[in-house]
Amino acid sequence: MKFTAALVIAAAALLAGCVSVSVGSSDTPAIVYYVLADARRAAVPTGPPQATDRLAVQGIAGDAIADSLSIVYSRQSSERAFYQFASWSERPTSRIALLAQQRLQAGGRFASVTQLGQPVAADWLLTLALDTLVHDVSVTPGRAQLVLRADLISRRDRSLVAQRSFSAAPPVAEPAAAAAVDAFATATADVLDQLTAWVEATVAANARR
Repeated sequence: MKFTAALVIAAAALLAGCVSVSVGSSDTPAIVYYVLADARRAAVPTGPPQATDRLAVQGIAGDAIADSLSIVYSRQSSERAFYQFASWSERPTSRIALLAQQRLQAGGRFASVTQLGQPVAADWLLTLALDTLVHDVSVTPGRAQLVLRADLISRRDRSLVAQRSFSAAPPVAEPAAAAAVDAFATATADVLDQLTAWVEATVAANARR
């Protein structure tokens, strides 16, 4: 989906009054940097993994606006705009890839789970592309929409084994950046719950072939 600069600027102007993160004087608002979190963080593994499969995770290019450092909101499906004074601390795709790695490692289904590029051999590659990350305020206070696309690839023969999209849209408490960030943490957890179960089940089914 493509959005012109004029459309984004127009949408920002329309929403300037109802979505704000300014603190103190309205003339000098603070810029706040948020960490995209997993509301249900991975548990620390209690023992060595029992499996031999090794997995690498890679965040790849998805939707450019969804993966922006700016936190995105939308009043209509055809519009996207940025919170003026709120940003992510790192690109969401990179952050979600790290959180997925932590979840999958904690599950114990894999002997190792690393980021692609680390000097560790892998039997499987999981690529993650972020298609949607937006605070939908078409009906206030809105929902935190997250859509993640995953491809599972066998590194043994470089074949695409399975692909699937995962989505979540928990409610946001109020039309403001901080509340949206809290809801995005829940959306991330919901998506990672689905993703982890799917990856583990898919690898288990294909490892037996």
